[in-house]
Amino acid sequence: MPLPVQRFDVIGSADQLGMQDRVAFAIKKAVANAIGGGAGASVATVVTFSEPLPTNYAVLVTPNQDATFWISARSTAGFTVNLAPRLAANTLAAGSFDVAVFG
Repeated sequence: MPLPVQRFDVIGSADQLGMQDRVAFAIKKAVANAIGGGAGASVATVVTFSEPLPTNYAVLVTPNQDATFWISARSTAGFTVNLAPRLAANTLAAGSFDVAVFG
């Protein structure tokens, strides 16, 4: 049985939140990514949200294959997730990844 959460504390030495009166959390599961163009090639996938994100936020990505990732083109509407195969000799498969945003 889930426990109801009634309090959320922000540790004093943590970076300031984008909004002072709340914590923003968003999650998207199984975001589709294209197949890589060849060995070592990266792919970029734009992730957008229906409501604005705070000005300061963190993104966690779970690639569902052996890949590294980085985030670019951040805005309050979303961001771009870039995936690259962990080994330069490999090619990314068409697949998906999960994202979580905290701000």
